[in-house]
Amino acid sequence: MIQNPDLIRSSLLVWYDAHGRSLAWRVGPKDGAQGMRADPYRVWLSEVMLQQTTVPHATPYFLSFTQRWPTLEALAAEADGEVMAAWAGLGYYARARNLLACARVVATRHGGIFPSTEAELLSLPGVGAYTAAALAAIAFDQSANVVDGNVERVMSRLYAVNAPLPDSKPELKRLAAALVRDHRPGDWAQALMDLGATICRPKSPLCEACPLKAQCKAYQAGDAQTYPRKLKKAAKPHRYGIAFLIQREGEVALIRRPDRGLLGGMLALPSTQWRSTPFVDQEVEAPIAAMWQQAGSIEHVFTHFSLTLTVWRAQGDLPNAIWTPLSGLGALPSVFLKAAKVGLD
Repeated sequence: MIQNPDLIRSSLLVWYDAHGRSLAWRVGPKDGAQGMRADPYRVWLSEVMLQQTTVPHATPYFLSFTQRWPTLEALAAEADGEVMAAWAGLGYYARARNLLACARVVATRHGGIFPSTEAELLSLPGVGAYTAAALAAIAFDQSANVVDGNVERVMSRLYAVNAPLPDSKPELKRLAAALVRDHRPGDWAQALMDLGATICRPKSPLCEACPLKAQCKAYQAGDAQTYPRKLKKAAKPHRYGIAFLIQREGEVALIRRPDRGLLGGMLALPSTQWRSTPFVDQEVEAPIAAMWQQAGSIEHVFTHFSLTLTVWRAQGDLPNAIWTPLSGLGALPSVFLKAAKVGLD
């Protein structure tokens, strides 16, 4: 099969013009054709949110953030704790810290205006190669090569790349780069993303509806779903810990975790370290002397490990705690919110 890059591009852009997703942060092709430009702040915010979650999950957060902080300057001026609390449920809190750091750098060093080149964007806190390329293409209409998981999947099927991920990443990026042009670079990047999200799906791809099926080697071979090839994943390690729910007069004792590390800077229940072996009662050092009861346990899965967190509860007074009413526990990261619900049940 001889593949025609220009035919691939024209076919996909025609499809995107008709079927592209309507997203809260997106300037669609019709509006773009009339001269409307994407807001770099909204593009940047959406891309950071989408790094670890899906469009349906990220959209309410995006709407909440942009209502509360409609401009980059408003976000940059906000207190860290407020942004961290609003981020709860979006994954890695290091990204929320980088979000604030980036907003403040753009506000103070760039006059509140995002730089427009990939090289300059890469100098901003928390902006990696993908985010810099996405911003350059979508917000500034530059011919950048925007490659996320959706694009990798499309390239692997389109060209039937047999090398498994992650080893095939450089080849997939090279193949994607060969399709980038100066014509409609932002729409091209978003068209590839939409194709991967809605048609060229990880499971049960809708090949018959795909505008690229005539050019797709995997489809022509009848085995599109077997791409991208992947190495067998190693089993995630499992860890164990104890969380302590301490109450007094209808409030719960919270602490703030160290800035660095997992869930850095976030509110949390006091807890032991998380280790590879379960705890026995005799070795648990509770934060206060009290009549402790075991309330149950929760299971939680992080990106790199899974966790069993047993919950102990008691009435008492924890010095230097952040005493929080039950109505305020929604600001906890999901792992500790789940633990608090078990402790309060």
